[in-house]
Amino acid sequence: MAKKQFKAESKRLLDLMINSIYTHKEIFLREIISNASDAMDKLAYKALTDDKVAVDRSELKITLTPDQIARTLTISDNGIGMTREELESNLGTIARSGSLQFKEEMAKQEKAEGDTTDIIGQFGVGFYSAFMVADHVSVTSRAYGSDEAFRWESDGADGYTITPCDKERVGTDIVLHIKANTEEDHYDEYLEQYRLSDLVKKYSDYIHYPIVMLMHKSRQKPRPEDAGDDYKPEWEDFDEWETLNSMVPLWQRPKSEVKPEEYNQFYKEKYGDWEDPLSVIHVSAEGTVEYKAMLYIPAHAPFDFHTREYQKGLQLYSSGVLIMDKCADLLPDHFRFVKGVVDSQDFSLNISREMLQHTRQLKVIATNLEKKIKAELLRLQKDDREKYEQFWKAFGIQLKVGVVSDYGAHKDLLRDLLLFFSSKEGKLTSLAEYKERMPEEQPYIYYACGEDTAQLDKLPQAERIRDKGYEILYLTDEPDQFVINALGELDGKAFKSVDDDDALPETDEEKAALEQQAEESKPVLDFLKEVLGDQIKEARISKLLKTGAVCLTADGPITLEMEKYFQKMDPENAGNMKAQRVLELNPQSPAFAALKRAVEEDKELAGKYAQLLYAQAQLIAGLPLADPAGYAELVCSLMK
Repeated sequence: MAKKQFKAESKRLLDLMINSIYTHKEIFLREIISNASDAMDKLAYKALTDDKVAVDRSELKITLTPDQIARTLTISDNGIGMTREELESNLGTIARSGSLQFKEEMAKQEKAEGDTTDIIGQFGVGFYSAFMVADHVSVTSRAYGSDEAFRWESDGADGYTITPCDKERVGTDIVLHIKANTEEDHYDEYLEQYRLSDLVKKYSDYIHYPIVMLMHKSRQKPRPEDAGDDYKPEWEDFDEWETLNSMVPLWQRPKSEVKPEEYNQFYKEKYGDWEDPLSVIHVSAEGTVEYKAMLYIPAHAPFDFHTREYQKGLQLYSSGVLIMDKCADLLPDHFRFVKGVVDSQDFSLNISREMLQHTRQLKVIATNLEKKIKAELLRLQKDDREKYEQFWKAFGIQLKVGVVSDYGAHKDLLRDLLLFFSSKEGKLTSLAEYKERMPEEQPYIYYACGEDTAQLDKLPQAERIRDKGYEILYLTDEPDQFVINALGELDGKAFKSVDDDDALPETDEEKAALEQQAEESKPVLDFLKEVLGDQIKEARISKLLKTGAVCLTADGPITLEMEKYFQKMDPENAGNMKAQRVLELNPQSPAFAALKRAVEEDKELAGKYAQLLYAQAQLIAGLPLADPAGYAELVCSLMK
């Protein structure tokens, strides 16, 4: 029979479909299996709407048959099949989809009661992905209700033939003659049973018809009854039909019918984790956008979580067929640790079904999932604090980074999820819990930044605040200062560092006394500035200190903690991000009295005292000394 040309505008179109549309060659199996599933859906639907059609749905299946000697892979189904005209129309015209046409026809009429038909293929190009791995493709099909069968054959862009043939049963057999290996591509893998099994599991595990293949296996022979002590086990090879797909996705089942161990087993098998997840979120949403989702909050961060190589995203399914392994658009960065799947018929896919078009439906689902994740984390925080604190240990930094990212756009969403160490409780606390414990007269929400809670517990500048009975949040993570700056306030109460000059309101008498002390101490303060020079912006009498002699604070937008952060993140340019340091002194301390005497009587000794007090203030603040050896010599010189 004469070869016909494809009814497309040019052979270039087919070439683009084969070589450009799909990212991975292995996708071909997903596409052909999806087409086979469509064919069986059409037959099942026909049986629902036509009493004359008798179909046993339990007998519908897809069969894979690899032949390594002939280099062929056969994908067979016992679905509705195709007539000669349908072969001509569906396979002879590129980008024409029988599935899409069928779906449009169904939309024009009311569906039969109980109908759950869902047609996956809508573009009419998936079949041609076969030419990515095959140099010859034949399609043998017999339509339901017909005694005739026809074979469509093609080597690719040069055209196709359709000839009558014999076929015993209704359905379609697609035979791919697999290409020879090249330096770049190993095509033999598509003839290996375990590779094919893996591809089915990856892309088509939830096709709702059995996908079967004859698997070659080994087993131990039964031990003979008369075997002696020297008997050695013998093995034999055998072939066995095996169903490769699980068919019913866990997320499609009602939540009430899924056991916790089933959730956990799915998670560990799917994501290669050895530990059960902390929590699972099972969503079945109906309305303007219908979708099902099963999300997991892991118990620990994966090893590459804080690297550039880590990729966030949820597995995306359309009607049980894997479309994307990691759909990043469904997860915001602050919840990038979440694992799971989303399945919907409402996604607008591009022509290759490997990528999503950015649609309103996608944004709606992403927004809804974000709310679900937050709600579940709040539930854990309230009802299972031990689990939540385990989560916080693993992913708390990620939430804090989320607060400051995008110029604080997510701070209101994430604020209630944050935990900080409490000076009063001696453990982690949420901002809401802190607020509940605040005395009415407390003017601010107090915090202190440092390396660890033990160090912060001894900060001299926090002593007056602690004496008031006010609780202090100890911030020990690198992003904390930026987080507090982004939050700004909580329900009308501003955050206030214990280092701030106005951390405690003053009475008129206290202001007057401080001004008098500053005036009386001016010679000492001027001397300190002269000796320390550009190391400090100024020296002043402290409003903060009670029994401590000295502390270091910052004047201006850059705090000491920010300076340390910039020094760690970008040492080469950190010089441009230095805090303006203020040396604060307690005029009631013995150290100040000794400094004052030395300024009046021994300027050389006073200079050493000045350097000593500044170094001590740096150490208290957790700042490195520029010259540790010089500091040691200074201390030794004063021990005479």
